[in-house]
Amino acid sequence: MKKLRISAIFLAAVITAAGIAMPTSAQSLYYEEEQSDISVSASAAILIEADTGTVLFSKNEKEHRSIASTTKIMTTLLTLEAGDLDKQFTVDGTAILTEGTSMGLKEGDIVTRRALCYGMLLPSGNDAANAAAINISGSYSAFAEEMNEKAKAIGMKDSNFVTPSGLDAKGQYSCAYDLALLTAYALENEDFREICCQKSAKVKFGNPPYERWMNNSNKLLKSYPGCIGVKTGFTDNAGRTLVSAASRNGVTLIAVTLNAPDDWNDHTKLFDYGFAEVKIRKADYDISALSLPVTGSDKDSVGLATTPVSLPLTDSQKNKVTTVIHLPRFIYADVSKGETVGKIEYILNDKIIAVSEITTTEECVKKPQEVDFFTSIFRFIKRLLS
Repeated sequence: MKKLRISAIFLAAVITAAGIAMPTSAQSLYYEEEQSDISVSASAAILIEADTGTVLFSKNEKEHRSIASTTKIMTTLLTLEAGDLDKQFTVDGTAILTEGTSMGLKEGDIVTRRALCYGMLLPSGNDAANAAAINISGSYSAFAEEMNEKAKAIGMKDSNFVTPSGLDAKGQYSCAYDLALLTAYALENEDFREICCQKSAKVKFGNPPYERWMNNSNKLLKSYPGCIGVKTGFTDNAGRTLVSAASRNGVTLIAVTLNAPDDWNDHTKLFDYGFAEVKIRKADYDISALSLPVTGSDKDSVGLATTPVSLPLTDSQKNKVTTVIHLPRFIYADVSKGETVGKIEYILNDKIIAVSEITTTEECVKKPQEVDFFTSIFRFIKRLLS
């Protein structure tokens, strides 16, 4: 069935026949016209609004750099998407023989993929990342292929993964821009979002498995109000790396700093700036002037309604939001009151940032079918014979 497409600039309706090209699975970020001149200690950095993808601040954001354990954002995401999160298995003995931070795995330990995700995101266990990679793909190289395929699907054009843990390796790199894309994508996963915000958690593993506490290395979870994760990192080559996210009053910000000697203060400064710039704006599209034709009913059309949506926007974006209304040319009776018949898409820079349903404001019952004289006689005789 063909769809009507009605475009509007925020709340001012304008009918158009032109279509709007929507993005594929690959994401992209959109730069604010004017960025702050605030300074950060990081060699590379970026601050974005998660829902709209708006870049609020950037510095060398596409420069290729080592990213240390922030690599585990990708490893954790693939582990969660692999499923079977609570199925127990014995860790590979060679996977846990690694340098650096650890969740404390020992040879013969029985663990689950969910426990490994906690081990990666809280204490930043290299042993957890290696164990997950071997369990999912059978080898580090095979897992790296999956990491790079996922990166391509997300739209990460300046990244190449070699190790699941983020330990320095030849040919492994990413950039602040790509890490922001990855984090925005990962935060849409409920399990990821639930794990990365934990200041501490009980995790069960061992031989036999038993519960023990793990603490998160992300100090912002305690020091910055509204912080919801995400991942710390450090190697001698990469320096201090940090990806964090914070939510306040319906606005979610993501900050990335690479090689940042003063990363905690960098992120605090970036978040304070971002929350001052982005506010929730109510978009109450008045659809009452529209009606939808109905066939097979005693009514010619049915009234329409929709609910307001909340959009995280800067002052300069308020008048740049467009809407596309999707409705069929007509509907068939019977239709009940409150039935969903279409939707409104709110679009900023070719990206859908919100959707609201269009519903009917009244019912339309099916019109009784009129029967001619000969059909009535035929039915009368048929009833007599039966």
